[in-house]
Amino acid sequence: MPTKELNHIALDALKQAGAEKAEAVLVKTEKTELNLENGALKLIRTTIDHHLRLTALRDQRQGSILLNKINRNTLAAAVQEVLAIAASSAPDPAHDIAPYQPAKVFDKGEATPDLDLMYERFKTFIRDVTVDFPRIILLNAYLDFTRQTTFFQNSNGVDFTVNQGGYRFAVTFSAQEATGSSSFNNTGFFTQNLDQDLLDCGSLRILLAQANQGQAPRKVPEKFTGEVIITPDCLEGFLHSLLGITISDGPLIAGTSPFRHKLEQPVASPDLTLASRPVSPEIKSGYFITSDGYEAQNATIIEHGVLKTFLLSQYGANKTGLPRAVNDGGAFVVTPGDQPLAALLKGVKRGRLLNRFSGGAPSPNGDFSGVAKNSFYIEDGALQYPLCETMIAGNLIHLFQSITGISQERIDFGTALLPWIRAQGITISG
Repeated sequence: MPTKELNHIALDALKQAGAEKAEAVLVKTEKTELNLENGALKLIRTTIDHHLRLTALRDQRQGSILLNKINRNTLAAAVQEVLAIAASSAPDPAHDIAPYQPAKVFDKGEATPDLDLMYERFKTFIRDVTVDFPRIILLNAYLDFTRQTTFFQNSNGVDFTVNQGGYRFAVTFSAQEATGSSSFNNTGFFTQNLDQDLLDCGSLRILLAQANQGQAPRKVPEKFTGEVIITPDCLEGFLHSLLGITISDGPLIAGTSPFRHKLEQPVASPDLTLASRPVSPEIKSGYFITSDGYEAQNATIIEHGVLKTFLLSQYGANKTGLPRAVNDGGAFVVTPGDQPLAALLKGVKRGRLLNRFSGGAPSPNGDFSGVAKNSFYIEDGALQYPLCETMIAGNLIHLFQSITGISQERIDFGTALLPWIRAQGITISG
């Protein structure tokens, strides 16, 4: 069975084989899962996976390999392979590993699942959806408990152990309509315990209630540019896309980022304060170490519209000469606004409530387009009817600069804590 001792052996083998610097990361994941299939609750399935990532640096060249079959017999061949990969790669002085930090063990969540409670919560969820939302069709759902142990060590003396456990619930559903069924929607959340009924967590009640109205989707009356209310379920994807084209390794190294010279300058509406808090109690999942081997810290990314940090890895920082980020991003917490959601909605003359978006990656300047799904037409401050899947287009940077309101209410997904955001400048096609 792979253990921390095997990680030590792997690291020593890399150094003995000629690596000037080396890193070994061993992850053990044990998952216990309940599933809803064809309307029936299927009992427990448990899986155990192991992954070992080996990284070697030699002559400013880097090689890396990921193994899922791990034992002493396969290790020797993998060490030789990772050094061969390094030898064939281009030299780059920006390659490095994390410096020495004091050894630490991080613990979060439970070590074992409460199987009886998992079953009861799942069964109650199915019953309550049937009673409270009779038009809802549960296409599939799963509840799992995952316990993950990570050993992160490198040749500079970094020695981190992380033990994390928690429950994840996800559901995909549609609704019965006069003409058939609606487009499917999905949502989920992460929690460290099952103290609450599943239906009372995340955005489940809100999305199920919207779908349960049974109104047939309609087209927008015509193409127009108006306001949009981005729901918490949709907001996280927009945030990842915005940061991905502005403050991450790729655009900053390539020089395509519109925010390249914007540190400590306004980049968004002054209403927006966005943080990444992977080690905060607000985030039930989170992470304790970065992907390149530093102890993670919380950070404010945008404060009242002002850019406070880039999200550069150690490699990105070495390539650009800009500061390394203290975390890997994600674990988003957006500060709530001063208006209730009802007031945000009332202020929209014409627009849409955006629950789900499907589209390609935005262009380097922020332009995007795609299909809006599970959304509602808004006119004169009220939700009028659900919309057919329609095209929307806009610019991400302009969108976050044109925020006209942020809700007081937020949804706790366990992985993020997000409000509703109202913004201008989205073009909606008929």
